[in-house]
Amino acid sequence: MKIAIMQPYLFPYIGYFQLINSVDVFGIGDDVQYIDRGWINRNRILINKQASLISFPVKKDSYSKNINERFFHEGFSYQKEKFLRILNLNYKKAPYYNDVIELITSILEHKETNVSKFIENQLKIICEYLHIETTFINSNLWQVDEAEGKNTEERAVEKLKKLRDMGIDHFINPIGGTQLYSKDFFKKNGLKLSFLKSNDFIYDQFGLEFTPNLSIIDVMMFNSVEQIKEQLNQYTIT
Repeated sequence: MKIAIMQPYLFPYIGYFQLINSVDVFGIGDDVQYIDRGWINRNRILINKQASLISFPVKKDSYSKNINERFFHEGFSYQKEKFLRILNLNYKKAPYYNDVIELITSILEHKETNVSKFIENQLKIICEYLHIETTFINSNLWQVDEAEGKNTEERAVEKLKKLRDMGIDHFINPIGGTQLYSKDFFKKNGLKLSFLKSNDFIYDQFGLEFTPNLSIIDVMMFNSVEQIKEQLNQYTIT
């Protein structure tokens, strides 16, 4: 069985969903340190027809805490309402606005403030909308001792070995992982390693010059489910 493991990202770009769609099991990698200015609590959409960052603030806490130990700020409810207003102002004329705003509203109605749990719920709802049937698991199934001296690759292999009883033997990572992981090292540990490279996906954005790699929200606003489902398989595995 194939697995991918990624940190939980807020409304990630379509390549994230291609990765989910390419595997049997998708792991929420929330057992690592939360890092500011990443994609965990923010992403990009069109605002005033330009690519702009949107974010949900996270409570200040110890920098040593993992993602699954962090919570959104007390003003989370206000931020969610503000976000819906931003979407209304900037995407009201998008062809699939009505369907997508209903979907996003249902996501934002979730009362969970734990960052990882909220985003896991968000990912599952979007996957259901896009007819992605991949099974989700989280890091409580692969806990390992974070022994000093072990690098990222060694820790990844240890975690995967914990999942062998599920029949998992094939790890798929985004193409950027070639700098972190070696196929030979995985093979020596009885595991197969592959890398996913997304094909370009260009679509109309209000007739503007195309901006790639925006949030999945942008993709859904301008494309039907059928068009997105087709693009979910537009990648190469090496």
